[in-house]
Amino acid sequence: MKIRNRLNPSNPCFSFEFFPPKTEEGEQRLLSTLADLVELDPGFVSVTYGAGGSTRDRTVELVTQIKKATGIEAMAHLTCVGHSRDELKQLLDRLAAAKIENVLLLRGDPPKGERGFRPVENGFRYASELVEFVRQNDYPFCLGGACYPEGHIETPSRDDDLRHLKQKVDNGLDFLITQIFFDNAFYFDFVERARRVGINVPIVPGIMPITNFQQVDRMTRMCGATVPMRLLLQLERVKDDPIAVTQLGVAHATVQCMELLHRGVPGLHFYTLNRSPATRMIVTALKGRQPAPAR
Repeated sequence: MKIRNRLNPSNPCFSFEFFPPKTEEGEQRLLSTLADLVELDPGFVSVTYGAGGSTRDRTVELVTQIKKATGIEAMAHLTCVGHSRDELKQLLDRLAAAKIENVLLLRGDPPKGERGFRPVENGFRYASELVEFVRQNDYPFCLGGACYPEGHIETPSRDDDLRHLKQKVDNGLDFLITQIFFDNAFYFDFVERARRVGINVPIVPGIMPITNFQQVDRMTRMCGATVPMRLLLQLERVKDDPIAVTQLGVAHATVQCMELLHRGVPGLHFYTLNRSPATRMIVTALKGRQPAPAR
């Protein structure tokens, strides 16, 4: 099933993101997390793409395994990092042969220790070039891409970031998933600006509940997400109580999601960090409040 056909404001889907584990223990935890979330009837799951060679191989293996074992639609991430055009084509061929229908195309982050992104020889500098490459080679994938409600941390302005996004969408994206945000105002403003410049594909909000206080600083530094002052002050008051931090993070994310659904988003994408409890609590609460879809 192509994800673009599942994104519908009248019946929004919930989806979950995982990363390929590096250890056997991590793999068992991932399988346990997935089992916990299957009964929530996800519209799809996605598997990220790491910088190491073995992790990259695991992305293809995992999306194939998930789709075959659970029947859940699985989307593979694919990045420009460290790959020539020929290597990317080999990976795309493998995904097509495994009957994977959906791929999220990203530039990717620079390898650890490098300050800026540099493409390899005969590689791509931008995700928009990778999107164009996939379409020019007539792959049948439904293509997703990333977008940044508060602007990408490397771009000088949000308007500049939006111009780059428009190019990426024009090159052939079918839908977008946002970077995390903790204030819905950023999402609604971003969607309005995107529509004004002619970006008309579905824009799925990306949600990640705060489950420990250390996440706050890490997230704001890595992706530039703004934590509302009121939430930050509440978190600081309970920062030494892990259970209270999780409860607060889950409550905030649940309220976020309720407003987003009320205002007609096509779906919600949860960054799980390969753990299920927080996401499960949120989705269970949301499903309890949603009317049943018309039949």
